[in-house]
Amino acid sequence: MADVSEDIEKAARLLLEASHVLALVGAGMSVESEIPPFRGPGGLWTKYGEPDMRGYDRFIADPKAWWESITSRQGYARDLMEGIAQAKPNPGHYALAELEQMGVLKYIITQNVDNLHYAAGSKHVAEIHGNIHKLRCISCGRRFERDEISMEVIPPLCPQCNGYIKTDGVMFGEPIPPDVLKRCEDETEKCDCMLLLGTSAQVYPAAAFPSFVRKRGGSLIEVNPYDTALTGACHVVIRGQTGEALPLLVERIRSLKG
Repeated sequence: MADVSEDIEKAARLLLEASHVLALVGAGMSVESEIPPFRGPGGLWTKYGEPDMRGYDRFIADPKAWWESITSRQGYARDLMEGIAQAKPNPGHYALAELEQMGVLKYIITQNVDNLHYAAGSKHVAEIHGNIHKLRCISCGRRFERDEISMEVIPPLCPQCNGYIKTDGVMFGEPIPPDVLKRCEDETEKCDCMLLLGTSAQVYPAAAFPSFVRKRGGSLIEVNPYDTALTGACHVVIRGQTGEALPLLVERIRSLKG
């Protein structure tokens, strides 16, 4: 990573001046933990082709057939599960957890489904695309750990409302779960400084949050090895990986706080 000391200094001061800091996290942060991306060179969809754009509709039409199809995961789903099973939080994940403990970072909105923020110790996390380790009832929205629900009979039914249960990951054509979307919107409404971490800022609705913060006069800080659609709107751009830049940011904030 090139010398970013000046950018780290600017970012640290912006974070300390802000009252409600959010982090918007994209796939780039998971890639640093050796989880394969979906698009681009080495991407799962590049390798296997994009998944069914009507996946959620097919689940609704025949939940039993959908569950039967995923019990023998193949292709990109198998590679993704294997990658996540082996992945561990990187220094960037631990840095975010430390920023939260310091009272600087209020919430994380992550587009990743790998559970690595929780594994690193973060407490306030909105998983806008779900969590691959969990199941969710599509009727009442209740979430379960996978071992809480028996798969002896499929499709599994919710013990609370008898609704159909699916994996928590948000499928193509599936609405963002309303509880998570409301949390993201509420936190963004309060945000006056947002960290953009390893995100291309192209997937909605998450991609709209930075623009909302910017229009309300808030600051945007980007940490990414590459230019994105939002680079030009950012107050500070740190060119590099989150696993390298965020620990430096934590160190500088700790120093400034004395």
